[in-house]
Amino acid sequence: MVDFTLRVDEQTELRLPKEGDAEEELALWRENHEEYLWWFPGDYESKTLEKTREWIRSNLERFSNNRGFAVGIWHRGDLAGMIDLQEIDWVNMKSGLAYWLGAAFQGKGLMTMACRALVDHAFGDMKLNRIEIRCAPENTKSCAVAQRLGFKREGVLRQSELLRGRYLDHVVYAVLREDNGREDV
Repeated sequence: MVDFTLRVDEQTELRLPKEGDAEEELALWRENHEEYLWWFPGDYESKTLEKTREWIRSNLERFSNNRGFAVGIWHRGDLAGMIDLQEIDWVNMKSGLAYWLGAAFQGKGLMTMACRALVDHAFGDMKLNRIEIRCAPENTKSCAVAQRLGFKREGVLRQSELLRGRYLDHVVYAVLREDNGREDV
């Protein structure tokens, strides 16, 4: 059985979602998806329980194949959001983060703490050298997470993504292993 759990603090852990978590993930997404439609690609209007289970199975396979993975953020026993350690480039030892958090859990520093724990894991246990966050400049909440984590703004990719009929620029933020206090290779 595939398993991964990372303790963030006494009340919060990151763990791979399992098929039994599909209903909770779908409910949280449905409560909050309208806000995220502006920032995430995908057909969220037709997201079903079975499609959520398929996504979970695909994520577990991705984890098993060491290509990256998404973890749920469980806070006080409730699913609060998700963080995706995106497709890992093992040749260049880098990956990216994408994330979302339910509205009821925002404004408490939860996403910053959770991302920090996952970045520490990526640099420590996984030995990655670079983690990126790319987000639209108008997505001020995502930009603020990157800045609080100490990611450096490296530039803007103009009209990088066509999403729901409009082009979005992407601000590129990155942190290196050496920025994170780790220099071992």
